[in-house]
Amino acid sequence: MGRKRIEAVVFDMDGLMFGSERIVQYSWDIVGERMGYGKLGHHIYHTMGLNVVKREAYFKENFGEEFPFAQFCDEYRGVFQAYVDEKGLPVKKGLYELLGFLKAQNIKRAVATSSSHDRTLKNLIGAGVLEDFQAVITGGMVTEAKPSPEIYLKACKALETPPGRALALEDSYNGIRSAYHAGMTVVMIPDLLTDSSPVDDLLDAKLKTLSEVAGWMGIVPIKSEQ
Repeated sequence: MGRKRIEAVVFDMDGLMFGSERIVQYSWDIVGERMGYGKLGHHIYHTMGLNVVKREAYFKENFGEEFPFAQFCDEYRGVFQAYVDEKGLPVKKGLYELLGFLKAQNIKRAVATSSSHDRTLKNLIGAGVLEDFQAVITGGMVTEAKPSPEIYLKACKALETPPGRALALEDSYNGIRSAYHAGMTVVMIPDLLTDSSPVDDLLDAKLKTLSEVAGWMGIVPIKSEQ
């Protein structure tokens, strides 16, 4: 592997930029019990990085075709929003500093998230970081969800950067697999998932927080161009 300057960084959103996964988990517990299915929050470990179509398939596979997925989504989103309205959406440590560093270095930036476009924009605008990204690729803009590499390939194309010169920041197994198969350098910053052993062979690094990324980038080995 040659050593080349990273020209672009692509960020996942939930669990990576924002502490939203824990609020989703809380919301699933509340609504699951309300609907008679018991606490459902632990299922988030199996659905991280999936878009709404794959997430629905997961729930119906585990709870039957009669599982009222649309109702479940409507209700948990209501609980989620009520929580955020009261307490705010936590921004992960180091996000603002890292974005400032990347801007100062003229390194391009994009978001690649399985979340809906509306929710993504709402989160980015709420945190005041929408203008920090040149591209925002969301779940509805691809035909295949993570772990397919499509979303990361689309983000790199939007940034006009070869995947081999781009860095992906991820917290989920599906996201890591997506970025790896796109041919990118991949760094895991754990959130709910802390065990990296299922994807260790796909990672270039595992860091504790976004605060460590800028320092690590100074010595990053970049994959050869695809």
